[in-house]
Order: sequence, then structure tokens, then C-alpha cells
Amino acid sequence: MNIQFNPDREFDLIAIGRACIDLNAVEYNRPMEETMTFKKYVGGSPANIAIGSSKLGLKAGFIGKLADDQHGRFIEQYMRSLGVDTSNMVVDEEGHKTGLAFTEIKSPEECSILMYRDDVADLYLEPSEVSEDYIKKAKVLLVSGTALAKSPSREAVLKAVQLAGKNDVKVIFELDYRGYTWQSLEETSVYYTLVAQQSDVVVGTRDEFDVMENVAEGNNEATIKHLFNYSPELVVIKHGVEGSYAYTRNGETFRGQAYLTKVLKTFGAGDSYASAFLYALISGKGIETALKYGSASAAIVVSKHSSSEAMPTVAEIEQLIAERTETADQLR
Repeated sequence: MNIQFNPDREFDLIAIGRACIDLNAVEYNRPMEETMTFKKYVGGSPANIAIGSSKLGLKAGFIGKLADDQHGRFIEQYMRSLGVDTSNMVVDEEGHKTGLAFTEIKSPEECSILMYRDDVADLYLEPSEVSEDYIKKAKVLLVSGTALAKSPSREAVLKAVQLAGKNDVKVIFELDYRGYTWQSLEETSVYYTLVAQQSDVVVGTRDEFDVMENVAEGNNEATIKHLFNYSPELVVIKHGVEGSYAYTRNGETFRGQAYLTKVLKTFGAGDSYASAFLYALISGKGIETALKYGSASAAIVVSKHSSSEAMPTVAEIEQLIAERTETADQLR
């Protein structure tokens, strides 16, 4: 099964939600208490996916709200410099600030993120600031879970999803669960389920699907049985180093292997996976190839310092896949 996208659209993908600043520790293998230097990057899952998609050659746009400050201007300028359309990024006029994420790289296995997400500009995107004329120019609307955590951003995203459905725009829901933004697991489950049921493709880790279902330890079969009663055509469930699984509505199952690499840090993998997976899907390469592209892109980004800046090119992804395929053939 291949998902059919409307070919007569100006944008391949428009993402909605969070765009913020990542401050990544320059000093590795030490706790944040002892870290003195950080490097600034654009961050936030949907922003990273828009950037990653644009670097892969897709025409990407973004809907979001930026602080009226130096950080907000940096985000807009950086995204625009990489080819992302920023015409629907709204500037906040009420004094809300840009979200900040400080990252700690103690070891490849021990990475943590210290988030400043109180009263941030991106969560103040109003429904009235979401344009139907803009959304209907896209093949895909990419929705990230964090934008559902607070009003009015929550209602703005729900409006965007409704407009996408009305205008033959495929909705891709990247679960992107960040617990510190939500009041409770019950609240998360309600809104995640609401959007997942209206989406065409749902992508997340097994842990994120457990959050959506509000269960301690769910299983893939139960997840897809539920979701295929609603709109989804494709569900992608990631299991870390065990690889990822893609399930189609007509009963096909695909498994993608994880490409092992020299890991520097663990964050950024999900966003790079999503951008490369969507690139392959939108380009008509098929689900099996899309899983390979996603895994290869994630392997590249976890081996590098940043998330957004490390987003790979198509050539880099294809080179990694070719090298690993060749190695596997030699080992047989």
C-alpha cells in the first residue's frame, strides 16, 4: 500500500506547533552543574521536522507563534535560510518568551533536557491565526503532540486538523510526548486520542503510544486494532534499538531495522526519523524504504551535536543505508 498525496499542492508539508531554542552542552561527559558552555540551535519537534524535510528537498512551511525578541528572530531567520516558508509564523505581541531547552550530555546513555516551557509564545497560537488558505496549499499537515498541551495552541491545532480533513490534506501526527507540559496522563490521553483518530498517519515510540492509551505496557496489535477503526491508514511504532514497525489499514506489516552508530546523544532522533520517513513517503518510495530512511537519518543525528543543524541530506542517508547493506551482505 502507498499513501496517495494530492499532487497539485504548492507545499509538500506544513508543520504546526513548537519552535524554540536548544542550548546543547558543548562539554561532553559531565553533569550540567559543571557545564559552562552551550551552543545555540533552533529546536522543537515540528520545527526540526520542517527543517529536516526542507534539507531533504521537500517544500516545507510552518505555522507557529514566535516571541518578539532576539530568540524569535533567530528562529525565523534560520528556518527561512534553509528554505522553510515562514509567512505564517506569527509574532507574539503579549510579551511571552521563547521556550528554552538546555541539554546535558553525561554519556551516550545519560542525556537529559532541562526545559523552560512556562508561558512560552508557541503555546499562545490562536485558532484565528491558522489560515485555511495556507493549509489547503499542502499535501501534508504535520502535527506534533506538544502543541496540544495548553490552550489556545490546543484549539489552533484542532482547527488545523479539521481544515486539513476538509481540504484533502493528509494529517501526520507525531506524538512527541513531553510530560512536563501536561497536567496529567488522563488529559494527554484524551487529546492525543482525539487527534490520532482524525489523522492519516500516526508516528511515535511504543512508550508514547502507551501514554496515548493511558496503559502501563501496551502492545502493537491492540494499538492498531483501535486506530484502524478511525481515519489512520498507517501507524508507525518505534521500538528503539529493536527497530520500527509500520502497519497499514489493509493488513500489511513492515519492519525497519535500527542502524547502530556511535551515539553522542539521544535527543533529536525522533525528529530526524520523522522528516526522512515523510520525505520517502511523500516521494513515493514506499513504506519499507521510508522505514530505512527514517532509521538512517536518526542514526546520523544521534552521532552529532545538534538536532536541527545535523539533519542529513538524501545523499548522506542513502550512503549510510548502502554501507550497512554492504556490510550485512559481507557478514552473510
